[in-house]
Amino acid sequence: MKFADIGLSDELLRAVTEAGYDEPTPIQAGAIPSVLMMRDIIGIAQTGTGKTASFVLPMIDILAHGRARALMPRSLILEPTRELAGQVAENFEKYGKYHKLSMALLIGGVQMGDQIKALERGVDVLIATPGRLMDLFERGKILLTGCDLLVIDEADRMLDMGFIPDIENICTKLPANRQTLLFSATMPPPIKKLADKFLSNPKTIEVARPASTNVNITEFLVKTSERGKRETLRGLLEEEDISTAIIFCNRKTTVRELAKSLQRYRYRAGEIHGDMDQSSRIAELDRFKKGDINILVASDVAARGLDVKGVSHVFNFDAPWHPDDYVHRIGRTGRAGAKGRAFTLVSPSDAEAVDNIQKLTGHKIDIFAGGERQEPTEEIGENQPPQAKKSRRGGAKPKSKDDAPRAESKSSASRRPERTTPDAPRQKPVRDDEPDDGWNGPMPGFLSVGFGS
Repeated sequence: MKFADIGLSDELLRAVTEAGYDEPTPIQAGAIPSVLMMRDIIGIAQTGTGKTASFVLPMIDILAHGRARALMPRSLILEPTRELAGQVAENFEKYGKYHKLSMALLIGGVQMGDQIKALERGVDVLIATPGRLMDLFERGKILLTGCDLLVIDEADRMLDMGFIPDIENICTKLPANRQTLLFSATMPPPIKKLADKFLSNPKTIEVARPASTNVNITEFLVKTSERGKRETLRGLLEEEDISTAIIFCNRKTTVRELAKSLQRYRYRAGEIHGDMDQSSRIAELDRFKKGDINILVASDVAARGLDVKGVSHVFNFDAPWHPDDYVHRIGRTGRAGAKGRAFTLVSPSDAEAVDNIQKLTGHKIDIFAGGERQEPTEEIGENQPPQAKKSRRGGAKPKSKDDAPRAESKSSASRRPERTTPDAPRQKPVRDDEPDDGWNGPMPGFLSVGFGS
């Protein structure tokens, strides 16, 4: 099947061809004709299947006829994170370049002024995170009574982030006679209940088993200890033929500390997490996409929000607390038919998490049995970085290590050992477009005795 066979306009087909696409993916082939026929849709597809285009493309043709009015968007797309919202906006710009459609992006972390001005001019497509949308609605800056098309994207992620009550509230403010499209990688009971309540006779399109992993991704478990994780990770970075890699951590503090550790070892590493403001996150993503850095250390804010071509490896520095997140993390590699490799570092305390992941995905993950990295022999000074040999994979092979415990000597007794992060209980995920209510700052002085700063 070709894109020309599924009912898209000539202008849209031209934009799709110029973007380098000729044949639709299974989710696109299944969803686009039904969306064009104004059917409600439930789309179940794993990450990396072209899901975004399956609603963006038909929406462009549907909205080609009509006129936007001030403060009353004609369509609404709800996304769980700023990154996903930004990527959907990029898709509209890419595929809608031969249509005169207006678009606004409502996300947290940026000033409201420009967003309000765009709404006052009138928009055909409004892309929003639930928190910012509700904020502007309560301020009287937006009306939803003229919205005839609603897309709820990444619904299971919305559930994880606690957005379902907001989505239900938003749905009650939209016209009852509307078209609703719901997309999710999995269909847990709360999402099924949401669909039953707000969709009308939907057509279900499922192109992959829920929670299945991409067959193009080779998965490994890497046995290590909590104290030895950084050293194990560096060994993998040296051993693997890495072009670009994303390293996922469970906590924002771990993201920051690990990125700094890799930078000390001369790896071209950056970081992205929910505590960064939007401009900083965009800048870091741009550096990663341009190749200025080739390793990105990230929290789960990026698990479903990154679509970067050519990511060869994903590393789970921490085994994810929720097994669904494993599928989406490793889905950052092996995209668009490419091969990818995913490594999860596991200590004895991760046994339950690994068991839950394997139950969800329905297969056992192989234990990695790679070669061992040669130990560094010279210490790294606290303020003086080492002179390191450049690695062919974009990092550097250090002459010494900054993480492992070492015996004291006259020359090293005064040096402070690397701080380790103690185990912590599971925490409820923090909504990405709202401030973190928990503490993620530096270790207080009364806790730092024996750890260093």
